[in-house]
Amino acid sequence: MTNVYDPETLAKIQAVELEMLNDFDALCEKHGIQYYAVGGTTIGCVRHKGFIPWDDDIDIGMMRDDYEKFLSVANTEYGNKYSVLNFESDNTYPLMTTRWVKNGTVFLEESLKHLNCNFGIFLDLYAFDNVSDDDKKMKKQCFWAWFWGKWMILRSVNDPVLYQTGFKAKLIRFVVKIGNGLLRLFHVSPKFFYKKAMKHVLKYRNEPTKRVAYMFDPKPGMSIMCKEDVLPTIKVPYENTVIGQQKNVEKYIRFRFGDDFMTLPPEEKRHNHVPYKLDFGDDK
Repeated sequence: MTNVYDPETLAKIQAVELEMLNDFDALCEKHGIQYYAVGGTTIGCVRHKGFIPWDDDIDIGMMRDDYEKFLSVANTEYGNKYSVLNFESDNTYPLMTTRWVKNGTVFLEESLKHLNCNFGIFLDLYAFDNVSDDDKKMKKQCFWAWFWGKWMILRSVNDPVLYQTGFKAKLIRFVVKIGNGLLRLFHVSPKFFYKKAMKHVLKYRNEPTKRVAYMFDPKPGMSIMCKEDVLPTIKVPYENTVIGQQKNVEKYIRFRFGDDFMTLPPEEKRHNHVPYKLDFGDDK
């Protein structure tokens, strides 16, 4: 790991996120919203019954209808304690995800430090959308949504987080800086890319497809799942609280991470998001 928290700070971040997860779960339970762990959080659920030991975030997925239902009630229920951050609430936010942010805190990542958004300690929320049951159409949909989403990031971020190293990383950073500069020079709005991405994301919203996907992973097609493997979700222990989990979580993990997910990765492949600036606000 290139960036490492001291144990006390990491434990404090995790404690705040568990408090947030507890509130999030209660809100979803009250309003009949189904949600489920995704990304590395699923490995944490299965392998550690909580956080991956070095992890500093919680990733949560929801079907599009549940996702929009959550957004409609979040501010009315917890508006004094938490805020919703996404492109719809702040068009300087450069990502296709939503963050549920704890008010009064700061969690500012290096690559986003130049943006004036409400970057606090957060839960990461991912909308899963219908994708075509035809493989060729599904791949086309996922690619173009992903493509336009990456352009939206490129418009706002000129020094992104990369997992590549060496010459490849240097080349990517050079291309990104050039692309970012050109987009700014010609005043291309992030909204242009956001609308393009959402057009593909919602293409099959009103069709009864068997599959859903989150389309903005580092590579297209990394988070495709059958609805029958996800729903109905179940609740499982997660540290000192509970979290929603896909009905067939191991199928998702094996598709996303491979069969060896119960084995700890070597230290150089353990990633987290050590921030440029961190402030616990009232929790100090």
